[in-house]
Amino acid sequence: MMKFSVHLLTTYLAVISVLCFWIEQFFWGVAFAIGAALQFLYVISVIDRLPFTMLVLQRAVKMVWNLPEVTRVACLFMLSMLLWLALWSFGAAGVVALGIGDGGRWWLLVVLSVSLFWTGAVLCNVVHVVVSGMVFLVLIHGGREATSMPPKPVMSSLQSAITTSFGSICYGSLFTAAIRTLRWEIRGLRSKIGSNECLLCCVDFLFHLVELMVRWFNKYAYVQIAVYGKSFNHSAKDAWELFQSTGVEALIAYDCSGAVLFMGTLLGGLISGTCAAIWTRIKHPERVAMVGSTAMLMGMILVGLAMVVVESAVTSIYICYAEDPSLINRWDAAFFAQLSEKLHQRLQHRSARAREVLSHRIDDQIQEAVLA
Repeated sequence: MMKFSVHLLTTYLAVISVLCFWIEQFFWGVAFAIGAALQFLYVISVIDRLPFTMLVLQRAVKMVWNLPEVTRVACLFMLSMLLWLALWSFGAAGVVALGIGDGGRWWLLVVLSVSLFWTGAVLCNVVHVVVSGMVFLVLIHGGREATSMPPKPVMSSLQSAITTSFGSICYGSLFTAAIRTLRWEIRGLRSKIGSNECLLCCVDFLFHLVELMVRWFNKYAYVQIAVYGKSFNHSAKDAWELFQSTGVEALIAYDCSGAVLFMGTLLGGLISGTCAAIWTRIKHPERVAMVGSTAMLMGMILVGLAMVVVESAVTSIYICYAEDPSLINRWDAAFFAQLSEKLHQRLQHRSARAREVLSHRIDDQIQEAVLA
């Protein structure tokens, strides 16, 4: 399913772009065409990483498949989100029906969309904390049925997520998704630049700026929040320092599981938006873009709530591997061997690249000295 969503998304964006041009929605046609081009470039740049990504996703699905209680929690939050969407829809419908200009309606819809996105992100991250806490406990204690497991661990994680950790979750939800998406796109663009030194310098600056923001706003902070109850910034800093000190950050940078899951979420939102836009085209042709974009956002939030269960398992696996690799070895020895081998390869690749860059700099300095 993940491979299908990765390759289908580019085609789907291109088809929607053509349809938008056909119905004379030129702005949306250009927007979807740019999206299709960026998606194609990104997939081409990370095509060699997909086998490892699928391996990690398979193990994450294996983990959550044996934890049906976390799936029930996710379904409960999806139901809550549906109720919120029903209430939110009345507000959005009222904005659309207002007798003000299109500009005013668009601004009001933007404000409503931000509130919807933030609410969806908060609910996703609450599920993230619950699932991460449960997966971490299972790996530490050696199984869900272990006698050392605390009683009712899911309810304990849920209670902590919606009480003491709720402020940190709301704070982190404002930034993590947007920064993560920007990081994926810049990384994909960076890997495709050839010998254009000026462009590479500009992209490197943006990349390092985004990397700095990722240090303070990353999804791995939620695992620390779930397990240790720290504040968001403290958790994000500790998680990043843990990855840097163990070298696991090189493995995470190579893994594209978050991007692949986001592609599935985006595809689900696009399908929802397309269906709504077709219906609106028949009933209210003048409101196709407004209703279609709103429906796409709503669809993305619901699909994202389902995807976050797998993503949380992935983040917990990396945190456990960084803190104590023997936990992963005890859970799945074959997977541990594959992770260790890939980490060794990535660290060797980084070392070779660093030596190459240093060698080029020394050669440049020698040439400058000779010319001087």
